[in-house]
Amino acid sequence: MLYWAVVFFIVAIIAAIFGFGGIAAGAVSIAKILFFLFIVFFLISLIWGLIGRGRGGRF
Repeated sequence: MLYWAVVFFIVAIIAAIFGFGGIAAGAVSIAKILFFLFIVFFLISLIWGLIGRGRGGRF
């Protein structure tokens, strides 16, 4: 998911260089959403791993 956030960020940079404001704004908004989703999933998996470690690593 982080890969797609980076891809949309690069598309937004390229679109901004060429002056396509609407495309750049759309790509930036998609990249932001994907980036924050990645952060949320990362935190959830981090917490899940810490909880699992306290139980001996078995689910």
